[in-house]
Amino acid sequence: MTFFRLGKVEPRDVLFYIVAQFAGGLVGILLVAIVLGYAVAHPSVNHVATVPGSGGPSIAFLAEVVISFGLMLVVLAVSNTPRLARFTGLFAGALVATYITVEAPLSGMSMNPARTFASAVSAQLWSALWVYLTAPPLGMMLAAEAYLLLKGASRILCAKLHHRNSQRCIFRCGYKVGVGD
Repeated sequence: MTFFRLGKVEPRDVLFYIVAQFAGGLVGILLVAIVLGYAVAHPSVNHVATVPGSGGPSIAFLAEVVISFGLMLVVLAVSNTPRLARFTGLFAGALVATYITVEAPLSGMSMNPARTFASAVSAQLWSALWVYLTAPPLGMMLAAEAYLLLKGASRILCAKLHHRNSQRCIFRCGYKVGVGD
């Protein structure tokens, strides 16, 4: 959705991506439930449902906006720097690991509405689902706006990190073959 907002993705690709995320989340949690059975349904696991920490839904909402904003801003900054773009996954992974350690007690650390929705369906736990369906997209859209203000639309290249292959690039790509790969 962020790259759609930035004018880099066609509507049909965004729609397909969103549907695929939600379908993949549901299929994934159902497969885990089939394989692990009661272990995933155990109250201590509860289908890995994401729920707010002791601060409640308001703190969880704010925390999800902040971590989603931070992650997307890092992804935009690194992926749009040709000499660093290939390290985008490392930057994002390090940030997610930090979030798991520091932020998870506040919100449960979702950043992915599809994954959280799938776990909520499996656990039949709907109490604060609104937090995880609204806060991450809001945080990421705010990061897009911040990036536009800081760098401008001309500095948004491509989110595809490897172009030397036969797979089409769904992004309205600013990279030239052999440059920034």
